[in-house]
Order: sequence, then structure tokens, then C-alpha cells
Amino acid sequence: MADWLHESGAALTLSVHVQPAAKRSEIVGLHGDALKVRLAAPAIDGRANAALIEFFAQRLGLAKSLIELKSGHQSRRKRLTLSGVSASSLRRLLGQ
Repeated sequence: MADWLHESGAALTLSVHVQPAAKRSEIVGLHGDALKVRLAAPAIDGRANAALIEFFAQRLGLAKSLIELKSGHQSRRKRLTLSGVSASSLRRLLGQ
């Protein structure tokens, strides 16, 4: 399993490195042991955090309530917990 993805029970934990205020929201590869995501939203008033959850919800077809920001609320390095998706489905949907 990739360093950025950890499976525990019915939940997946992702390590994500966020680059806010980009031209468009997209996954651009790896940044060390984290999945690098560029977000169009700025890092002001939690907008980038909300955009990150929205980005993964849309990309994976999940309800936003199934995605939780566990750590890194004010950091570029974040940990997300996802419910309702398998590791193999996640890799396929993210193009990994």
C-alpha cells in the first residue's frame, strides 16, 4: 500500500499535501509520503479545508459527511479519513 494511504477497518486515512490558491483544483502526484493536491481556494477562513473535502467528495462520489479532516487544519499537511470507499476503488478513481 502507498505511504499516503492507510486502511483501518472500514475507513481509509489519506496523507495530503495541499497547495492552496492554485489555478485549478487537481491531484498532481506525490509530495514525499503524501498525495499532493492543488486547490483553487485560498487558505483563508477555512476555505481551502472546505474545498479539499468538496474536491474528494466530488471526485469519489461520496457524501461530504463521509470525509473528515482529522488533522492539519492550519497546515499544508493534512490527514483525511474517508468512509464508504475501498483502497482499490480509491486508487482507481484517483488515477493511481
